Amino acid sequence: MTESYRGSCLCGVVKFEIDEFLPQVAHCHCSMCRKFHGAAYATIAGVSRSNFRWVEGQDALKEYTAENGTTRTFCRHCGSSLTFSSPRAPKEVVEVALGTVDGDVPVEPNAHIFVSSRANWTVLGDGLPQYEAGRDSALVKK
Repeated sequence: MTESYRGSCLCGVVKFEIDEFLPQVAHCHCSMCRKFHGAAYATIAGVSRSNFRWVEGQDALKEYTAENGTTRTFCRHCGSSLTFSSPRAPKEVVEVALGTVDGDVPVEPNAHIFVSSRANWTVLGDGLPQYEAGRDSALVKK
């Protein structure tokens, strides 16, 4: 049997399960992710929608869709950032805020994306590839 990974929002009302992660895991430095997560960047992991499910608290979920069509899901009680989807990505993929997953996960970040928008006080010294925008954009630093 495959191991599943559980996650939740800060207050614990919203809970989800993931059966398997995709290999795409990134630190996103776009201004929207920085504002949504209140941090220098958001660490997001790709998951096939067929391997992701809400298990509790669906009625507490709220969505925000930005002008560029990206949709972000969060808990209406505590405000925790939970998922992200983009019209540029395949419809069968949802990005999960990796910090909301409980315990250890079998993946780790393998890129910095949207570094052209990074906060000037952010130091990137981990050796990961850095992309100007998404992974399909110019590689700024290998």
